[in-house]
Amino acid sequence: MDKKDIKNFTLEELKEEFKKISEPSYRAKQIFSWIYKKGAEDFNAMNNIPKLFMDKLAESYYIGAVKPLKQLESIDGTEKILFELDDGILIETVLICSNKRKTACISTQAGCKYACVFCASGMNGFKRDLSVSEILSQALFLEHRLKHDITNFVFMGMGEPFDNYENVSRTIKIMNSPEAMAVAARRITVSTSGIIPGIEKFKELGLQVNLSISLHAANNELRDRLMSVNKIYPLEKLIKACEDYMNNGGRMLTLEYIVFKDINDSQKDINDLSKIAKRLKAKVNLIPYSEVCSVNFKSSLKKDVKDFEDGLLKKGINVTIRESKGKDIMAACGQLAGNPA
Repeated sequence: MDKKDIKNFTLEELKEEFKKISEPSYRAKQIFSWIYKKGAEDFNAMNNIPKLFMDKLAESYYIGAVKPLKQLESIDGTEKILFELDDGILIETVLICSNKRKTACISTQAGCKYACVFCASGMNGFKRDLSVSEILSQALFLEHRLKHDITNFVFMGMGEPFDNYENVSRTIKIMNSPEAMAVAARRITVSTSGIIPGIEKFKELGLQVNLSISLHAANNELRDRLMSVNKIYPLEKLIKACEDYMNNGGRMLTLEYIVFKDINDSQKDINDLSKIAKRLKAKVNLIPYSEVCSVNFKSSLKKDVKDFEDGLLKKGINVTIRESKGKDIMAACGQLAGNPA
């Protein structure tokens, strides 16, 4: 019988698993504490577990992990880790430091099906979804191996989180669980390119997790050019889904908007974006474009990005410029590709 990765189970599921091997439910809490609070990577490290139970665990389960291959540090303090999965596939995870805030940028897929034309993550195609364990392992590596006190977690790394909705939602529940990582829901953000079925499910999650929409264009014609997902879930349907999300108790939305020189930084773009932001009562994050090899886009000048921000502010929009960190190690927004070089 194949062993099961114990980190793929929620607490309630693990309790049910242990019933099958005639163990009390409180054992699940013990295992959760060892893995998520103490960072145990081996059952033998669990020194308050009876030998008979440990033997049962070793016979049927294992503790999954991701293998670090390379760690890079930017001049601005950003860290990027290249991980290898059990099947040899590579993914990347980023740690962004800003004063006392430490944000872990987590990948949810190897590659991406939607291949936005400005993003490196989908350039080598889509390989597969990450399991719950593989998603969690990135965060646990930063916390327990590298000893970082993470304040915020964002699902903005490689992949489209809502294309792997079940595993991402289960991961969030484990992260939020008091018996596991005990991460407050409001410290977790999920970013989607606009997968409407995922937005519809997300409002049923029952947790006050933050939701960001990677918009990047405020009209269908331009968004079709930049983001293939818009051809499946066009802008008007996406906006309606976001409205429904807000009307069903969702937290304030954030619209992520990468600014490209001479592509989406005109006065018309300001007007169109402000209309969407007002309709959704959303805040806007402006992100200067971080260049990707083989992509012929340029970042707008700092002055032009500031002018764009001023234009939105004049229209009453809550807007900030989010400086992309880690550009020198290809760790900024849109630069993650899982490359070994």
